Amino acid sequence: MGLGLRRISLLQVLIFTYLLGRLAILQTSRAQNSPQDYLNAHNSARAQVGVGPLRWDNTVASYARQYANKRIGDCRLVHSGGPYGENIAWGSGDLSGVNAVRLWVAEKKDYDYKSNSCAAGKVCGHYTQVVWRNSVRLGCAKVRCNNNRGTFIVCNYDPPGNFNGQRPYDTLSYQSAI
Repeated sequence: MGLGLRRISLLQVLIFTYLLGRLAILQTSRAQNSPQDYLNAHNSARAQVGVGPLRWDNTVASYARQYANKRIGDCRLVHSGGPYGENIAWGSGDLSGVNAVRLWVAEKKDYDYKSNSCAAGKVCGHYTQVVWRNSVRLGCAKVRCNNNRGTFIVCNYDPPGNFNGQRPYDTLSYQSAI
């Protein structure tokens, strides 16, 4: 008695395997790049110091997208000089948006709240922009640069942060978050 199974050709198996692989690549490339992914990564860092959450803003995101598209040809780490606060990142491979935010947040170890400055020879301004209490709107974009030059990611913040002489968050907010 047969089980009603039909024979599957080698070609059908190869086509199925190819399509499954393409789907996995597509899902991987979209992983950790959605607006919610960017927000979650930012808001997690902000919550650690008692700062309220950012919200996604389509106007700010449109600005980020336009600027990222300008960098697609060279992938250079050059700031836009626009009206928003801005963090930029580059990766030689397919850097995810979440990993870009992690790079910026990793600068926390080099920020000294007491002196409101970075450790000697270190950079921490990306971190302070992520947690800047007055920034409330976020928009980010990611492009894969031409000729395999890597990935360019930009996040813009409204209103901008990192003003000289101002701290990114209040001591009281930070202490209550501990």
